[in-house]
Formats: sequence, C-alpha cells, structure tokens
Amino acid sequence: MTTVLDGTSLTIGDVVRVARQYEQVALGNEARQKVERCRDLVEELTKSRVVYGINTGFGALSNVTISPGDLEELQINLIRSHAAGVGPALPTDVTRAMMLLRANTLAKGLSGVRLSTLETLIAMINLRVHPVIPERGSVGASGDLAPLSHLALVMVGEGEAEHLGQRMSGSEALKAVAIVPVRLKAKEGLALTNGTQMMTAVGALMVHDANMLADIAERSGALSFDVLQGLVEAFDKRIHESRPHPGQVKSARRMLQLLEDSKLVGSGDERVRKGLHRQDPYCLRCIPQVMGAARDAIDYASRVIEVELNSANDNPLIFPEDRAVLSGGNFHGQPIAIVLDLLAIALTTVGNLMERRIARLLDPNLNLGLPPFLVPPAAKAGLNSGLMTSQYSAAALASENKILAHPASADSIPTSADLEDFVSMGPAAALKLMRVVENVRFILAIELICAAEAAETRGIENLSRSNMETHKAIRESVPKLARDRQISKDIDRLVRALHEGAFDNIGS
Repeated sequence: MTTVLDGTSLTIGDVVRVARQYEQVALGNEARQKVERCRDLVEELTKSRVVYGINTGFGALSNVTISPGDLEELQINLIRSHAAGVGPALPTDVTRAMMLLRANTLAKGLSGVRLSTLETLIAMINLRVHPVIPERGSVGASGDLAPLSHLALVMVGEGEAEHLGQRMSGSEALKAVAIVPVRLKAKEGLALTNGTQMMTAVGALMVHDANMLADIAERSGALSFDVLQGLVEAFDKRIHESRPHPGQVKSARRMLQLLEDSKLVGSGDERVRKGLHRQDPYCLRCIPQVMGAARDAIDYASRVIEVELNSANDNPLIFPEDRAVLSGGNFHGQPIAIVLDLLAIALTTVGNLMERRIARLLDPNLNLGLPPFLVPPAAKAGLNSGLMTSQYSAAALASENKILAHPASADSIPTSADLEDFVSMGPAAALKLMRVVENVRFILAIELICAAEAAETRGIENLSRSNMETHKAIRESVPKLARDRQISKDIDRLVRALHEGAFDNIGS
C-alpha cells in the first residue's frame, strides 16, 4: 500500500502507517503540476522584484535585500543558523511523521520549492533516511524552525541521520541510498523550515494513541467494575440520553456491552440488604461522564490535527493563479498547541480515574471482601505485600501528569528582536503530551494487572464474557500472582503487549 500525497487528503491513519509501519509514499500527479507552477512564479519573481522570503533576509532582518548572486548562500545559511535544537533526538516515528507532513504541505503547491526538492524528501522517507532532530529548541512560531532546520540539513548532505539503526552523518546516509544532496535555490530553505510539522506530527500520533488508550481504559474499567460488583443502573441509557454529550453516551453504551451477562454486578436494593452503600464511588459510577469527556476532547483534537495535516503553514505563501505572494502567520502553532494541551488534560483525568480504581481494588476497607492488596489466598499477607506498591507507582504517575497538564499554550516569550513577540509553545505542549501518554499507558497496565488478580478471587466464570476475554489477554502477558515477585517486569510486559495491539480485537 502507498500513501499518495496531494496536499489535501492526508489522514491521521496515513500518518501512523507511514511513521510506524513504514508505508511507502508517492506524490500525486496534480500535486506535481501545482508544485511546478508555483516554482515557475518564484523563478520569475527572483528576477523582477524584491519579495520577502525569496530575496530578503528573515525575521527581524527582513528589510535587508539580498542580491541574486547570494540567494543560494542565503538559503543554506538559513538552514545552518536555525539548526539550533538541543537535547535528545525525537523518536523515529515522530521524525518520519514530520517528514511526511512537510512533504504534504509542500505538495499543496503554495510554498515555491522545486519538484526535485520535494521528491528528495519523499525518497528519504521511503528509503528510511531519518534526520536526527533534537527535541527541544522550538517555541512554535515562526513554526518549528529548529526541528525543521535539522530535518533540512540532512537533505543538503549535512547534519546527522539514522539509517537502518545506524547513526551517521547526513552525507553518509544519503550516499548509502544513492540520493543526491539538494542544492537549495531561492525560497527553498524557508519553505523547508517554516511550519508546524513537529508539534503536528506528535499530535497526530498521540491522537491515535489516545483513542487506543481510551478504548482499553474502558475495558479496564469494566473489569474493575465487575470484580468490585458495581451497579450497572448507572449506565442506563435514559440517564445518559438526558445529558447527551456524544462521548458520554458512547461510553455508557460500551460499558453495558462490556458488562453484559456478568454474575457479579447487582442492584442498589441488593447492596442495601448486604449492608453496603446503595451507590458506587465516582471512579465506578461516573466512568461514562469522565471517559466521555475525554473521548469528546480526543475527537475535537483529531479534527483540528487533520485540518493542520492538510494546511499550508509556511510564510510567505505563493498563489500562482493570482501571481500573488502574501505574508501572514499560518506558521503560528496556537491551534495545535491548545489541542495538545487539551489532550494532556483529558488523558490526565483518565489516569486519575484509573488510579482511584487501583486504590479501591487493593484496599481491604473498600474492595468488598477481596484480599488486602490482593495478596493471593495461598500466600501469607504481611509476609507477602501483593500488589501494594503498584498503586504507589500509579499514584506517582498520576501526580506527574497533573504537573504536565499545565497548559503550555498559555505561555509565550518574545523572539527575533521582539518581532516575533507572541509564540504558541506548541512543541513544549507536544513533548509534555508524549510523557502523559506514556504515563497513562503504565497506569492502565497496573489497573489491568490488579483487576485480573481480583478476578481470580471472584471466580473467572462469574465475569461477563467480554471481561473473561480481557482477563485472558492479560494472562497471556502476566501470570497469576502466587507470591511476591518483581512487579515492574509484569507492568513492562503488559505495556509491550498494549503497544503490540494485544487488546485491539477482543470483545466489544
């Protein structure tokens, strides 16, 4: 299968397949024509007038006119000077997503690059030449300048790259796959470095991951609900249709499906007869309200990200039909920064909810007769601590997420001699979000492990059919606890299983 770029129809699913599954990329025929028409106008303008981004300096130096003989040096100097990123390299999937997004933006035919330059970028994606891009150094306006400059450096045979697991110079990587380095012409350096591709690449991948986490978090919540003998009337459709937020309605419907035919869930009257509370705690009763809000946030973020995937977000933009070159601010990352922060907040609440269920599963005062800390009945509580400290880890991760959920998009700091005086901080939001997603994945694994252990006590045969399948999937990675062992290894194995899609095709 091949993803064909036309500048208008790229999806989050396309990004995931290219970034993580190494799907091939091609350029559509209409896009080729648009790129060539736009380039023709750039070539004409370099000979006839002074235009920002084509034959001027950049940023606060935009009033400096550059002579025709210096235009190539101007472009390479831009790339070199703006490659000022610091810190560890971005993960390979983020780098590949960045490359794809930049190629798709250039395919719109509004940026002024030569067709050969765009084809070089696509060849690098297909032949797995991945620029080494430091993760820090961008404020998200004028776009992700530093990360994109490190990307462009490899295109011209400089910088560093990774190819087939080996880190090497950019020139060595291109030589290994027989790609000729680009010699930048007018406008091309700016076209390659001005845009929102770093933050948007992270956003696309994290939206995908957030959807997967939400699906499994509902499954995990259903298993905990089952073993804690929750009251399913809280998921009655009449309750949720009276407050019809789409995510809430969807989540409530799914919880009923996941718990269908359970022998453990009961009614409020039965609870009262047993001397228990008629209502469940919020971490059980309000699963649809919390998960639904998170789902709605993920859906909103998905819509914003998919618009950005297919947007022209550099400056200036060139419109061949009107023979116009227009300067604006499409490079500004505020729309992306806000939804990245929103995703971090939404996933933080999901992690918080799971941590509260973990605590309840382990607490003998709250878990309705389950062993303290789920120490196996055959083991001696006290001599064995069971899953006690797994909750410590979940609590630490949940609390770290609360810190990370502080919105980066509410911040700004001026750059470029105060010309670029209000920035988005979208890359900071992206980096925080990646950490939140990682933390939530660990919390999710911990809840699944605890709920599976509790199910052994309740009796697997008493679970709903769907929860039996969930329990089976957990046990394929994590064996039943017989006595104390190193829990971190169990958590890591289950997280790897989540990464590999072990829960993607089970039950409802």
